[in-house]
Amino acid sequence: MKIKQKTLYYNLIFSPEPEGGFTVIVPSLPGCVTYGKTLQEAKKMVRDAIWGYLESLRKHGESIPSNAETFVSTVDINATEELSEELIHA
Repeated sequence: MKIKQKTLYYNLIFSPEPEGGFTVIVPSLPGCVTYGKTLQEAKKMVRDAIWGYLESLRKHGESIPSNAETFVSTVDINATEELSEELIHA
């Protein structure tokens, strides 16, 4: 019997940490957060974290979400000089 495979897609947020390394958040999987000392390690760690999260969802009979039909974008906000200074020193 052949097992049917499905590709799942997840948006990731990589945040560089002041002490080095990267924290990775998977927004569509609440609480799925990991860390890697390098970008390559962070990518490996987030794959492992997602697999563990999905296995837990399957074990508990919960539906498995995917970001197949979503996308991520950014927007630039032109802040006043005063606000920019506050954000820099926050």
